[in-house]
Amino acid sequence: MLARYLPILDWGRSYNKQALSNDLIAAVIVTIMLIPQSLAYALLAGLPPEMGLYASIAPIILYAIFGTSRALAVGPVAVVSLMTAASIGQIAEAGTAGYVVAALTLAGLSGAMLLAMGVFKLGFLANFLSHPVIAGFITASGVIIAASQLKHILGVSAGGHNLLELVESLWHHLPETNPYTLALGVTATAFLFWVRKGLKPALRKMGLSPALSDVAAKAGPVAAVVVTTLVVWLFDLNGQGVAIVGEVPQSLPPLTMPSFDLDLIRALVVPALLISVIGFVESISVAQTLAAKKRQRIDPDQELIGLGAANIGAAFTGGFPVTGGFSRSVVNYDAGAETPAAGAYTAVGLAIAALALTPLIFFLPKATLAATIIVAVLSLVDFSILKKTWGYSKADFTAVAATILLTLAMGVEVGVSAGVLLSIALYLYKTSRPHIAEVGLMQDGSEHFRNIKRYEVLTNPALVTLRVDESLYFANARYLEDYILDRVVGAEGIKHVVLMFSAVNEVDMSALESLEAINHRLASMGIALHLSEVKGPVMDRLKRAHFLEELTGKVFLSQYAAMMELGPVVGKAAPNAAE
Repeated sequence: MLARYLPILDWGRSYNKQALSNDLIAAVIVTIMLIPQSLAYALLAGLPPEMGLYASIAPIILYAIFGTSRALAVGPVAVVSLMTAASIGQIAEAGTAGYVVAALTLAGLSGAMLLAMGVFKLGFLANFLSHPVIAGFITASGVIIAASQLKHILGVSAGGHNLLELVESLWHHLPETNPYTLALGVTATAFLFWVRKGLKPALRKMGLSPALSDVAAKAGPVAAVVVTTLVVWLFDLNGQGVAIVGEVPQSLPPLTMPSFDLDLIRALVVPALLISVIGFVESISVAQTLAAKKRQRIDPDQELIGLGAANIGAAFTGGFPVTGGFSRSVVNYDAGAETPAAGAYTAVGLAIAALALTPLIFFLPKATLAATIIVAVLSLVDFSILKKTWGYSKADFTAVAATILLTLAMGVEVGVSAGVLLSIALYLYKTSRPHIAEVGLMQDGSEHFRNIKRYEVLTNPALVTLRVDESLYFANARYLEDYILDRVVGAEGIKHVVLMFSAVNEVDMSALESLEAINHRLASMGIALHLSEVKGPVMDRLKRAHFLEELTGKVFLSQYAAMMELGPVVGKAAPNAAE
C-alpha cells in the first residue's frame, strides 16, 4: 500500500550496481545539458538565472520519490516558463522582489492543484484536451517563445505577450540593435543548430565511438556557453553594451516561502490551473511514450502526485513551475537511465554547479541563453498538424487553427483557455449528433446487421431497425428523438421500431425521458418500440425506472432474434450512399 504512493519503494528494492552505473552516466549527460538550459528558461520566465538551477534540484529529487516514470526528467520547460512570465508579468514588474514571490506562489498553487488532482484521482480531466489542440498550442507557443528571445539576440529592449506585440516592439527598437550582441547571438544560434544535426555525424567520421559522439553532441550548448563567455571576458564586450548574466549567488537552493496573500492567490488561480493542466499533459505524454519502449507502466494519478510534490518543492526552494521536459527526458532515456535515481544524481550535479560554477558564468551573454531557447523550442514547432487535421477531420482542423491563431494573436493564456474550451466543444458537438444507422440483415447467411446505405441487406418494410452508435445523454437525447420521428412520420406500413443498443454504454436521465417520449409518440401512431442487444450496465439502470414496464415492445437479446420474431425479411435494400 505504501509503495503505491511511494514508487521509490518499488524500484528501490531491485536497485543494483548495473542500474547505478547506468544512472550515473545518464545523470552526467543530462547535467551537462541542463546547466545552460536551466539558466535559459529562468531568463525566459523573466527570473534571475540561478532560479533555473534551483528549480532543477529539489523538484527532481521529489519526483524521483513520488513519480512513476523511470526516464522522465523534471524541471523548467519552455512552454511553462513562457506561461509563468505571461501570468506574473501582469501582476509585478520583472526584476522586482514581488515578481519572484509571485513565481514562488504560482509554483506552490500549481503543486497544490496537481497534488489534489492526484489524491482525488482526477487525472482523466486532462483527456478533455485533445491532442491536435495541444499540438497547435505548443506550435504557436514555440513561435512566440522564439520571437520573444530575438530581443536578446539583437540586444534591444522589446516586450509583448503575443506575436503581434512582439513583432511591433522589435520593429520599433530595431535601430537600437547592438552589433556585438547580434554577432554573438547569430553565431551561437547557427552553431547550436549545427550541433543538433551535424556534430554527431562529423565526430563519427573522425573516428569517435557512437557513445562519445553522442555525449559530445549533447555538450554542444555547454561549448557555446564557454566560448561566448570567454569572448565577452577577453574583449570586454559587456563594456560595449553586450548584456551579460552578471553575478549569480554561489549557494545551494535557499529556503523560500510563497505568499499567502489572498489577492495574489486569486489573481494566480486560473494561470496556475492552466499551467498545471498543460504541464501534466506534456509530462504524461513524454512519460508514457518512453515507458512503452521498455514495456513499463505509468500511473497518471500518481504522476499528478509526483509533479505536485515537485512544484511544491520548487515553491519552497527558490524555483518556479516545473514539469517533465521532452528533450531532457529523451536524452535521459537515450543515455541509459534505468530508474528515477538518475534524476536524483542529476540534482546532485546541478547542486555542485550552483555551488562551484556560478562565478564562471558572470560574463555569460544573455544572447547565448536566448540562442539555446530558440534552438530548443523551434523543434516543437510543427505546422504539419494543420495539413494532417485538414485531411482527416475538418472539425479538428478548425480547433487547431483557432488555437494557433488565438495563441499567436492574443497570448498563451487565451490560447490555452481556447484550447480547453474547443476540446470540450468538439466532444460535445461530435456526441450531440451521434451516428445513427438503419440496418438490415446481411445476405451471407450470417446473423450480422449492417447499414442499408453501405451494404445489400435484407429488410422488412414493417420493421425499422436503427443502430445508435453513441451513448445517450442530455446533449444528444433530443437528436435521437427527432431522428426517429422524422423516419416514421409519413412512412406507410411501419409496425415496429427496434433500437439496436450494441454501442450504447450509458443512458442518463435526460436520455431516459427522451426514450419515454419516443415510446409514447410511437404508441400513438400504432408503432411498437423495441430494444435489442442492451448491455448489462445499461439494462441495470433501465430496470430502476418505469420505462421497461411502459415499453410497448420487447427487449431482445440479439437483433437477429428481434427480426425473426417481429417478421421475416420480405425485401431487399441496396446501398445508395457511403454514410
